[in-house]
Amino acid sequence: MNKHACSILTLALVALYPTAAPAAVIGFLGNFDVINDTGSTAHGFEIELEGLHIEDITDTFGGAGRGFPSGRGFDAANAVVRYGAPTITEYNVGGVFGTKVTYLGLFDNASNTWDFGTPSGTFITPGDNCWTGGGVGYGPGTACDHFGVGTTKNATKTTYNWLLETATPGILTNGMVTLPAPVWNVVQAPVVDGLPPPPPVVYAQIQAPLPENPENSELFGEAIWVKVYTTELEREVQLEELIGGNQVIEQAETEIEWQLLQVDPKKPVGPGNGELELGLAAPVGPNADSIIRRYEFFKFSGEYDPENHEAKFAAGYGDSNPADTDIGTYLGAQNGAVNLNLIQAVPELETYAMMLAGLGLLGFRAQRKSKK
Repeated sequence: MNKHACSILTLALVALYPTAAPAAVIGFLGNFDVINDTGSTAHGFEIELEGLHIEDITDTFGGAGRGFPSGRGFDAANAVVRYGAPTITEYNVGGVFGTKVTYLGLFDNASNTWDFGTPSGTFITPGDNCWTGGGVGYGPGTACDHFGVGTTKNATKTTYNWLLETATPGILTNGMVTLPAPVWNVVQAPVVDGLPPPPPVVYAQIQAPLPENPENSELFGEAIWVKVYTTELEREVQLEELIGGNQVIEQAETEIEWQLLQVDPKKPVGPGNGELELGLAAPVGPNADSIIRRYEFFKFSGEYDPENHEAKFAAGYGDSNPADTDIGTYLGAQNGAVNLNLIQAVPELETYAMMLAGLGLLGFRAQRKSKK
């Protein structure tokens, strides 16, 4: 299993409570780089979205009709990613259904060769620049690619795989990528008669990679550092805007300066144990039509306890105040957004009261430090 993923995609479970009015149409968007550190050349990348149908997929980076050319290769006039537009297919296995978004190379049976592949290696990327217009010299030797998906719903489970060649020419197998997938939740307060609907609370959770065998493992999962930037817009945001250099991303302000995330297998995963929650403190602005967050991830480079793999900090430092020696390779960034319709979901009063009680139990607050 790939332990050091370089990108994160924002697709997960949204809370839509029973309504007395039409539910909001909520769009979830994510753009991200993935660095291939599997040790093998990949010939594609797959995003598996469990619980979603084809009609739930609204956008794909590099896809047709999105304002960018959808051809293949490295010519910016013809393509933005080496694999061109992805294919979108549904599956149903044992009653579990979902949709796969697959970026794939073309195999030539006559010569037993692929037209394109993503080499394995290391690459320093701002997190959203591994495409022909990204300004990092993206080409055949670049060990990363850029992908993106927009949906009308959240997947119940999201899985990412590099597609790696097997011993049989032309046949690929999954090379797994461990991604801390942020979970967006949109919760609307009850409407008071005669008053406009109040702004919703929009919060996000993000979880560190689980141990490889969480049920049997005595070892902590991999530790990662995360920095978070956020902004609100009084309009909907498009998938193509979630790229480095765009004003939407550049105007985002620091929400979390540093936070280390690591899962202790002996404790339930949640706030304070590998999970970070953002946005619980207050509703969004009264005119907000979209919320944007940028997550930047860094490898933990400090010492691990040899017995249980727990991260150990340099003297005088901690999980929100890292020493320079504890901050390792920049693993990349993910730009995610939620578009909120003007018609808000309205939960029943009893449901809302239960929700507030639940949030009260999740009072984890990440400390903000000024250290960079």
